[in-house]
Amino acid sequence: MKKLLFWIRNARYQALPQSALPAILAICMASRNNDFSLSLSLVALFGILLAHLSLNLFDDYFDYRHKDSNFRDRLQHEGFRARLYKCHYLTSGATTLSELLRFCLIFGAIALLCGGVIGYFRGFIILWLVLAGALLGISYSGAPLRLSYRGLGEILIGIMFGPLLMIGVYVSACGQISMPLLIVSLPVGLLVMNIVYTHAVMDSVPDKAVGKMTFALRLNTPKAMLQVSFVLNVLPFAGILIGIVAGILSPYYLFTFLLLPLAVALFRMLSAFVHDPDRKFTPRWWMGPMGNWKHFEQLGLDWFLIRWFLARNLLSFFCIILIIISFIR
Repeated sequence: MKKLLFWIRNARYQALPQSALPAILAICMASRNNDFSLSLSLVALFGILLAHLSLNLFDDYFDYRHKDSNFRDRLQHEGFRARLYKCHYLTSGATTLSELLRFCLIFGAIALLCGGVIGYFRGFIILWLVLAGALLGISYSGAPLRLSYRGLGEILIGIMFGPLLMIGVYVSACGQISMPLLIVSLPVGLLVMNIVYTHAVMDSVPDKAVGKMTFALRLNTPKAMLQVSFVLNVLPFAGILIGIVAGILSPYYLFTFLLLPLAVALFRMLSAFVHDPDRKFTPRWWMGPMGNWKHFEQLGLDWFLIRWFLARNLLSFFCIILIIISFIR
């Protein structure tokens, strides 16, 4: 159990809401169908969480092999505003690269097993979705595609954790696909992409220094970066509105517009980072939970985490509102 917890921590379990909430939303939306299966829904949710942990570890594995992974630590000492370096559990000697690969495969194999169980009951479409998710996930940082180094990583994550994940879980839960699910999965995918894109903008200087071509860097200019941020923060609400006007979604979905202040605040904070990176912001109660803020300030991570937490909370609250709506509409 101690070793399992060790690897769950290393797999960045804090990011699990990015996959868990879209999956739970898909399950709740599927629950109204006659062929809904709670047991298969839970198997799908468990498989999604393990797949997420596995892919996070694979990302570390491939990055560590591609470059020595303490590059962010060196950049910090050179004055770059970089996050804490990855793979500290490897550079500290707490484990080995071969053991990291072993747990990548263990988590991934159990996730694939979950997909196989669901495929037995729901048909081959699930197996195709699982296979697509696995190949895309490995290709995020793994050779030969290494999409995260070609400026496509953020887009890939939006597709995987939005439409691909939600369609897979919905089919697992009830054996079919619905138009409301497809409409909702697109805004969710954009908000997941918004989290990693916000991260990429803040890490654009160190990423450029180590040769990692993110989508933010591919845009090349601060103006273009902020234009895309504006789109990612506004387009999810426009998508919901289009679904309502088209009669596909219930007017109850307008409650998601309560989150517009969070989207506006996130865009303004990212704009401030680009133009005035030393400007300080203080979390407000309506921005949602942000952990032990005093501790983050002492570590000097407040500049990064206030934006990252806000992007995460925007996705989380968006999904929670939609989950509630799925039961009352």
